[in-house]
Amino acid sequence: MKKLLIVTNVDWFLISHRLVLAIAAVKSGWNVYVACEDTGRGGEIETEGVKFINFPLSRSGTNPIEEFNLYKRFVELYKTVKPDVVHQITIKPVVYGSLAAQKVGINGIVNAISGMGYMFTAGRIGLMQKIILFLMRKGANKSNVSFIFQNNEDKNVLLNHNVLDKCNSINIIKGSGIDLQKFAFTPQHFSGRIKVLFASRMLWDKGVRELREATEYLKDKYRNKIQFILIGKADDENRTSVSADYLKSWSDGDYILWKGHVENVLDEYKNSNIVVLPSYREGLPKNLIEACAIGRPIVTTNAIGCKDCVDEGLNGYKVPIKNGLALAEAIEKLINNPDDMVEMGKEARIKAENEFDINHVINNHLRIYNSLL
Repeated sequence: MKKLLIVTNVDWFLISHRLVLAIAAVKSGWNVYVACEDTGRGGEIETEGVKFINFPLSRSGTNPIEEFNLYKRFVELYKTVKPDVVHQITIKPVVYGSLAAQKVGINGIVNAISGMGYMFTAGRIGLMQKIILFLMRKGANKSNVSFIFQNNEDKNVLLNHNVLDKCNSINIIKGSGIDLQKFAFTPQHFSGRIKVLFASRMLWDKGVRELREATEYLKDKYRNKIQFILIGKADDENRTSVSADYLKSWSDGDYILWKGHVENVLDEYKNSNIVVLPSYREGLPKNLIEACAIGRPIVTTNAIGCKDCVDEGLNGYKVPIKNGLALAEAIEKLINNPDDMVEMGKEARIKAENEFDINHVINNHLRIYNSLL
């Protein structure tokens, strides 16, 4: 039986972004393993015949000894599982996993770049980035490796640094997809204050500072007309994490409401009127895909990844990164034109149907797996 190993950093990310893919692979005849850190949700992954391996790794560590030990753990993992194809998601699995997979002699390697992340935000190419690119050339620039990107900009970073010269294939798949039946179109409901939803990990790079600036700009004029709902946890392992204390001091429980981690995000989208994400850089943000599917207008930045979710003036607005005033003005434009919100929501749903359908994402992944056997 053909064997697939999916490796990423943490269980909740796998569940939200790739579990449906693992289940689809099982149904199509693959013996599927998942390796990532178990934060208490590993049991949710052990469904539909998916086998779970607790594989903790530090997402932000840079200690050379610890990083080398992590590489050795990848080697042992791959020797133990002996997959026909390994699908590596996020930077560390891509870098160390590719080197380990080549050493062990795995036939097929799929590297998913879901955004170049904090290390490459604002075009940073310093010593650490050069080391990462060097290691990727050593392990990933091979004929048994296929790459999946969510946007052309991330692809071009690796093209320009000669990481993709010899690889098997280069694929653009727009995000992790969305179940269009589960996230069905929901008409706008205007009752009381207009709800502006920010659904994201609470990181500075997600634009938390700029969102706070925007709420301050709008507060005097609109505090009784709109409410900002923030859902997402403070991610303490990320170096750009916003502290819980900061979020609690900002949230007054009325004009600003931080709910922390929320299990049922679907209801939050349904109850919202506008979705915002003033991020600095993304792969292709799942929260904006979900907003499109539900049928909500979006205010985001013209950053890599974010801009691919919005057709300007059609299903939302794009503003410059790190510009709280421009963010506030775009939100104000929407809240003063409810008819536009309704029409933009309809266009958002059409975009989701045309570009983000989970079935297209699954079929493309299975095609890539099979091509490497």
